[in-house]
Amino acid sequence: MIANVLSIAGSDPSGGAGIQADLKAISANGAYAMAAITALTAQNTQGVSGIHTVPSDFVRKQIEAVRDDIRIDAVKIGMIANAEIASAVADALEGCAAPIVLDPVMIAKGGAPLLQPDAAAALRERLLPMAAVLTPNLPEAAQLLGVETAQTRAEMERQGRALMALGPRAILMKGGHLDGADSPDCLITPGGTTWFDAQRTTTRNTHGTGCTLSAALAARIAQGHALPDAAALAKAYVARAIAHADELTVGSGHGPTHHFAEITGVTP
Repeated sequence: MIANVLSIAGSDPSGGAGIQADLKAISANGAYAMAAITALTAQNTQGVSGIHTVPSDFVRKQIEAVRDDIRIDAVKIGMIANAEIASAVADALEGCAAPIVLDPVMIAKGGAPLLQPDAAAALRERLLPMAAVLTPNLPEAAQLLGVETAQTRAEMERQGRALMALGPRAILMKGGHLDGADSPDCLITPGGTTWFDAQRTTTRNTHGTGCTLSAALAARIAQGHALPDAAALAKAYVARAIAHADELTVGSGHGPTHHFAEITGVTP
C-alpha cells in the first residue's frame, strides 16, 4: 500500500521550495503527495517579492476536504504565514491520528520574512504540541526560543531539548548554518540524541532544502520507518539532491536542489 502524505504550506512559483518542493520530495520518496495551500508567494531564485495569504477558513476547508475522503498517513506543515492560519490548521487537524512533521518556516533563503510576528505565538501554542517531529534550522530554533543562534553542536542539542519542552515529541535540528566542512543534523527524542553527518556540498543552489527535508521525512514516517531510520533516509536524500543541484539551470540566484536526481536510490 502506497502511503498518503498531506503537505500544508505556501506555494513557490519557481518550484524550488514550499508546496512544489514538498510534492516532488514526497513523490521521490515513494509516497502519494497531497497539498493544502496557505499562501501564494511571488518569488524566484533571487528572492520573495510578494505574499498573498489564503483566507484561514479556506485553508481549513482544504484540509477538511482531504480528511473527509482520503486516508492520511502523515502530515507535513510548512509556511503558515499568520496566526489565523495557524489556528485554522490546528483546528482542521484536531483528532488526526497521522504523525505531523512541523517545519517552522519563518525566513526565506534571501532573508524575506515568511511568518508574521503575531504568528510565532500561535505556532508555539497551537502547532508545536501537535508535532511528532519539529524540524527547525538554527535561526528558526533561536527565534522560537528567543535566544542567540547556536554556534556549536552542544548548543544545537541544548536548544533542541528546550524546544522539546514546548510540546513536540521529537526535534530534528538542522545544522546547515554551522561553519565547517560538515553539515550535521541532530535528532533529539526522549530516549536520547542521534547525530547525522554529511559532507557539505559547495553550491549556491540550496533553495528549499528545509522544505525538502521535512517532506521527505514525512514520506518515510508515513511508510512506517522508525524515526531515526526515516531521518537518516531523508538526510541522505537531501544530500544527494544538493550534490546534483548544479546539474539544473534554474534562475540566476539561489537555485533549487535536484529532487529527482537519483530516483533509483530512494525507493522504499
